[in-house]
Amino acid sequence: MKLTFFGGAQSVTGANYLLEFKDPSMPSGMRKILVDCGMNQGGKFVEERNYEPFAYDPAEISDVFITHAHIDHTGLLPKLVKHGFDGVVHSTPPTRDFAELLLKDSMHILALEAERDNKETLYEEENIVELMNRWQGTNYHQKITLGGEAHGTPAAEVTLHNAGHILGSASIEIAAEGKKILFSGDLGNNPSPLIEPSEIPKDIDYVLMETVYGNRNHEDRQRRSEKLEEVVRQSVADGGVMMIPAFAMERTQILLMELKDMLRKNNIPEVPIFLDSPLAISLTAVYNHYRHYFKEEIQSRYADIEYMFRFPGLKQTLTTEESKGINRVQNPKIVIAGSGMSTAGRIIHHEKRYLPDPKSTLLIFGYQATGSLGRRLLDGEKSVRILGEDVPVRAHIKAIGAFSAHADQRQLLEWVKPLKGRVKKIWLVQGELDAATAFKDKLKTDLDLEAEIPTPGDIVEL
Repeated sequence: MKLTFFGGAQSVTGANYLLEFKDPSMPSGMRKILVDCGMNQGGKFVEERNYEPFAYDPAEISDVFITHAHIDHTGLLPKLVKHGFDGVVHSTPPTRDFAELLLKDSMHILALEAERDNKETLYEEENIVELMNRWQGTNYHQKITLGGEAHGTPAAEVTLHNAGHILGSASIEIAAEGKKILFSGDLGNNPSPLIEPSEIPKDIDYVLMETVYGNRNHEDRQRRSEKLEEVVRQSVADGGVMMIPAFAMERTQILLMELKDMLRKNNIPEVPIFLDSPLAISLTAVYNHYRHYFKEEIQSRYADIEYMFRFPGLKQTLTTEESKGINRVQNPKIVIAGSGMSTAGRIIHHEKRYLPDPKSTLLIFGYQATGSLGRRLLDGEKSVRILGEDVPVRAHIKAIGAFSAHADQRQLLEWVKPLKGRVKKIWLVQGELDAATAFKDKLKTDLDLEAEIPTPGDIVEL
């Protein structure tokens, strides 16, 4: 069995791993599968990698297994199809439906960028259509078999386990050649108000483990809510606009739940709140189709899942004209819009307008990739370029880490602890080098576990 790290090595985004193992049903005697096929995100230099040719022949890939729907794990799937992939894509059913919406949204952004930069688009809508026709949904704990002799033992068995990151997210266990390898995918910030916590299967030989927050711990959840209340109250008192760049999946919905609860308790003033994200609105509508993926208490409490995210004073702006109309609403107000890293979407229009205003506030509550506008603002840059113009930053920049959907250092340690004494090798992926290095040291000191940090292109024989 051979494992190659094409993406996600010393990087949070662009997850892409190739696994090759023996399969007598394949003409070559070997089966090639991918785990994730994500887009690189975080600034123009990083994102240029998305236009480079694949380091493998897409036509030789039989199957792709997707951990969850976020673009840094799915974004290059249509490109894979465009360049010859004709196999099967596997994930949970919610991931399939969410990914379709996210990929179509990404396609529009990529088309605008291609037109601006006078280059070919990464993929077209027909590639998404073909991709979705090849995409199969499988629930947690149901085995997927691959190849092998006719009527004999399969070449591999694949099982999806709840990763607890977002609705439908999965850790992927692959058993082949007498070995078991687990791809953690992104792990959740447990306990989530919506979904069950991350699972860890037993008797795993090899693990690829995410380390987005391998070097830090989140704020206490109670403190998270208190801090959000403080920021909202101060923003309202200042009389400006509170801008919240929000990831359309999970973060937006949890934020809406928090705001709804605060308003119900009269902990924050009533001001207009705008959900200015057509993608988030569309994704929220999908939630009702997958009630059984929520915590049991959520299922029993809400007949209408969408009701959790609705409250008086919340206005959803679907059209461009409705979005522009927000500017005519008197301050103070709160605007929630994508994208979560301020790399595209409606949030950048609001940032261009309101970042120069010292009465306004930008609240960041999700991971910000190196090079992204969100990271630069978080790092304190006093002037940023948005839509071709230099924009002075006079607004207050605030951050709340506990809203992340990623496990922090403590949670990562708890997740991997049951494998102590069983696992043969751990690779730390999907984290920047400083985060992965810090977690590698923590694994050694706290659990006496050794781990490696791969570099892009590394090949390992298992």
